[in-house]
Amino acid sequence: MKDKILEILSEIRPEFDFENSTDFIGEGMLDSFDIVSLVASLDEEFGISIDGTEILPENFSDVDSIYHLLIKNGVTK
Repeated sequence: MKDKILEILSEIRPEFDFENSTDFIGEGMLDSFDIVSLVASLDEEFGISIDGTEILPENFSDVDSIYHLLIKNGVTK
């Protein structure tokens, strides 16, 4: 699942190396528009609906935080 997350991130912002970052937002790799695009892509790819209350910077700061958000939303792939 983490490989798919990295693939989606690379489609949104191909100029960044998300694999070696621990703070996507703090390092300027993702902005609010990117997060909206990311949520839409994750929803579509994994067949879920991430609640608006979960769209917080800490849930999108790195691959692990996105992974845990997906698990929390019932993704088991």
